[in-house]
Amino acid sequence: MSRREHTVPARRGKAIEVAAGQEFRVINTHGTQVLDTWAFAAGDTSTFLSMAHTRSYISRIHIRPRDMLVDNHYQPMLTVLEDTSPGVHDMLMCSCSMPIYRRMGCTEYHDNCEDNLHAALAEAGLSSPHTPAPLNLFMNYPVGADGGFSRFPPVTRPGDYVAFRAEREIIVVLSACPQDLIPINGETRTPTDALVALF
Repeated sequence: MSRREHTVPARRGKAIEVAAGQEFRVINTHGTQVLDTWAFAAGDTSTFLSMAHTRSYISRIHIRPRDMLVDNHYQPMLTVLEDTSPGVHDMLMCSCSMPIYRRMGCTEYHDNCEDNLHAALAEAGLSSPHTPAPLNLFMNYPVGADGGFSRFPPVTRPGDYVAFRAEREIIVVLSACPQDLIPINGETRTPTDALVALF
């Protein structure tokens, strides 16, 4: 089986072309990194992986192996094949952005997943007029009985991965989340790189 690898640099985004039927793994190299994850139909960024539609489709707020993840037209886009991590991911929260960092007290520019998405698309010659809600792989934001969120470090181990199959030709975009003000990327609050392997 041939393998092609792409590094998602710490604090940055990466756009990757994935063929219909191709499998890929999102690997948490260091075990502490959250990866905001998007997917767009090849040639049509108005069709994108939708967390709202996927929650409706799977009737859950967490992904599991064999789940079908769908686009904003309720059509199949990705299938979850395997998850070697403890399975703690988030599909409710928006990506971090400059308005969020300003609310947290930043007075100067802070790297953020929203800008990483658009920069990665631009590097691939694409654009999107909006920022879809991402699948936040490895993010540990449990929902309490009162409906409130908690924000904890990932419970992932180094090398844990989630494997997917593309159900059509897509562009996958990942952002190695640059959040360093709270410990969502580990207790040291240090964003790290990650790896995507295509098969």
